[in-house]
Amino acid sequence: MHTDHNDYYADAKPKADLINHPPHYKAGNVETIDFIEAKQLGFHLGNVVKYISRAGIKSHNPLEDLKKAQWYLNREIARLEKVK
Repeated sequence: MHTDHNDYYADAKPKADLINHPPHYKAGNVETIDFIEAKQLGFHLGNVVKYISRAGIKSHNPLEDLKKAQWYLNREIARLEKVK
C-alpha cells in the first residue's frame, strides 16, 4: 500500500518559530519584545518584563522566572541609587 507523505504532513500543525516569535513571549496578542522596545525600557527593566511575561508559561515553575525578574529589578534600583 502506497502512502502519500504529503497527506501525512498536511494535517501536521505548523511548528512554532522559537527563534523569532516564541509562543511564551506572545501571550495577550502583544509580543514582549515589541512592548519593551515601545517603552524603551533598556536592559534591566526589559528583562524584568520578559521574565514576568513568561512566568508559568515557558516552564512550570513561575517562581524561578519571578525571582529572575526580581534580580533584574534589584539591579536597576541599585544602579539608579548610585546615580542620585
